[in-house]
Amino acid sequence: MGSFLAKRLGSMLLAFFGMTIIAFGLIRVIPVDPVEAYFTMNQIPISEEALASMREEEGYNRPLLVQYSTWLVDAMTLDFGESFVSKKSVTAELLQRFHVTLTLAATAFIMIVTVSFTVGIWSATKRGGFIDWLSRSFIFTLASMPSFWLAFVFVYIVALKWGLLPLMGWGSFAHVILPAGTLALGFIPYYIRLIRSSMLEEVNKPHVVFARARGVKESVIIRRHIVKGILPQLVTSLAMTCGGLLGGAAIIEIVFTISGVGRFVVESMFARDYFVLQGFIVIIGGLYIVFNFLADLLCALVDPRVRLKGDGA
Repeated sequence: MGSFLAKRLGSMLLAFFGMTIIAFGLIRVIPVDPVEAYFTMNQIPISEEALASMREEEGYNRPLLVQYSTWLVDAMTLDFGESFVSKKSVTAELLQRFHVTLTLAATAFIMIVTVSFTVGIWSATKRGGFIDWLSRSFIFTLASMPSFWLAFVFVYIVALKWGLLPLMGWGSFAHVILPAGTLALGFIPYYIRLIRSSMLEEVNKPHVVFARARGVKESVIIRRHIVKGILPQLVTSLAMTCGGLLGGAAIIEIVFTISGVGRFVVESMFARDYFVLQGFIVIIGGLYIVFNFLADLLCALVDPRVRLKGDGA
């Protein structure tokens, strides 16, 4: 187990440093000079002397490695500088809105797990029947619809036509259901299909066949043998989805006029507020890496074969 943890920690650190290099290089490869963008956003007259002074003050004239080292130390303490637009700390601006996006993503995640497991297991156990046909039709229909289009459809039908849920904004839990459901629907078809196909593959494995031959109840076989056998693959996929939900909430937040991190980052992108984009990449990327590390640990606990493989056995 020690070797397994060491390898996973090493991979996590490499991924983190790779991600910070991408975030740092963001404002070095864009066609717009960040110093000029700062002057333009603040309506400051641009002159060569002012640009040179600003570049010297911000350290853009120093060697690239020195710049990266300084920036990395600040990033490790979540110091990404000040926003060009609001003149406030980038970290404060992101964290102020992060709880909204986190609530939206967490609710969508619960919906994904609940609906996908229920429909996927039901479809696999009723293979070839009406329920299986209905679930596959449901998967095909949802998978062919873009999330932003579904968002507008739900806004029109559920909020405007039926008046069951609030149309837009953020406040009570009722405001969370519609956008979270729309976000979840982009992932549910994939997981229903994954659970169904994985279970059908697991059914023919020797340990399941032997358990059925011994007269073990079908419900016990499904719970202890089939579902447990597909958990490692599902845990890994769900960990990747956690990062996808946080990053993919932007369109949903714009459609439902929710003041979350996603919407704020999109607005910052159009405003060329590059420090905000850097902070967003590091925070979301860091969370994504942590989710995957936790998923690896959970897989090792659920399936000893993963742990033994990581130990080189």
